Amino acid sequence: MTIATESSESSLIITHWNALSPIWQGGSEVVQTGLPHQQLPPAWQMLLLGDGSPTRHLQLLTGEPTEVDVIDMSAIGMDNDSAPNSLAVVPGPRIRRQVWLRTASGQRLAYATSWWEARHVDEYLENKSLPIWASLAKLRTELYRDVQGIYYGESPALTQAFGETGPFWGRHYLFWHRGQPLTLIYEVFSPYLQRYLGTIG
Repeated sequence: MTIATESSESSLIITHWNALSPIWQGGSEVVQTGLPHQQLPPAWQMLLLGDGSPTRHLQLLTGEPTEVDVIDMSAIGMDNDSAPNSLAVVPGPRIRRQVWLRTASGQRLAYATSWWEARHVDEYLENKSLPIWASLAKLRTELYRDVQGIYYGESPALTQAFGETGPFWGRHYLFWHRGQPLTLIYEVFSPYLQRYLGTIG
């Protein structure tokens, strides 16, 4: 496993990931009850708080296949990597993977970071260029998506990368497989999706 991958947009080795600086955030209770519609429209809540596949949802929204640009596969050992506290249940040593989710025509729709147990990452992500949903569906892996937190915040890096001004909505969740934590995933969605899901705010 390569320790770090160079970004196609930079010759710098990626040593961090793009967490939002929250203006507002909520935990599992908010995830269960949902938000007032004036704060987050229902269609956005289905994307952020639902337990379905975001890559599948994005494909249905845009009418284009959802493709992945992998920008980082880094060995982080037992470091907490400034990740959500849920990372503690993912066995180590760990690999951090960062990707852009985009349409086949190149429009970036989301950013995602995931953390995997190093000794199992190749088993579940045999083809690193496929979305996680496609990789796991190919293996017929049964999963439970446990959404644990939601965020509304800023990120200069994502503002530049999406070509859209924030604030942005994001979330984190655990994938469980056979009663065991498989991976922790942190996702941030581009405001470009307002074209399909309605205006926020």
